[in-house]
Amino acid sequence: MTWKIQAISGEFTGQEISIDRDMLVGRHQSADLVLQSAEISRKHAAFLLKEQALYVQDLNSSNGTFVNDLRIADETLLKEGDIVQFASLKFSVLAPAVELEHAVDVAETAEKVTAQTEKTPAQQMNEQGMPELNQRDSSVQLNRDGMPQGVAVPKPAPIPEGVDIHAVPAEPTPVSVEQPVSRVEQEKEQQKNASVGLISLIVLVILAVLAWLLFK
Repeated sequence: MTWKIQAISGEFTGQEISIDRDMLVGRHQSADLVLQSAEISRKHAAFLLKEQALYVQDLNSSNGTFVNDLRIADETLLKEGDIVQFASLKFSVLAPAVELEHAVDVAETAEKVTAQTEKTPAQQMNEQGMPELNQRDSSVQLNRDGMPQGVAVPKPAPIPEGVDIHAVPAEPTPVSVEQPVSRVEQEKEQQKNASVGLISLIVLVILAVLAWLLFK
């Protein structure tokens, strides 16, 4: 089981520290949790793990160790939400991490059970496989190849009266479909008509000029 504490004052404010074994707290570099503060003793206190429970013990420090604002002298059992204080540096005790891991395992197990119970009959039959010969119906006789004998074959549905199965279906009458005139073809036709009209107008003007010259 892994316990955690979270610093709520001092240089480690906001950080979480895991405690999965006995740990020494102090100012000396050999400590497991080094607190660089003049008010912290070289060997200030210790966290102890006993039967998955977390204890804290003061090691005759100069400025004391406190649990919920009460100075302690002996081993003190800690629980979630307790405030542990070394001199003026405070830490909050968090829930053991193993409880969270166990909750995740329980959730995953529940999902697996749900997935198994939601299998379709076809999936269950595939997993179960074919029954053994001694589990099959004893009234069904098998041949030498292991195939069932005397199994009735379903008859086809009767043909309704008045229906000639030999009649050739009549071919459908073709329907003429007018091809749509594209916009490009329309534009070409309009340009052609405009050109013919322009030529006709020019011819008429020329004829009028010639007639005027002849009868002048």
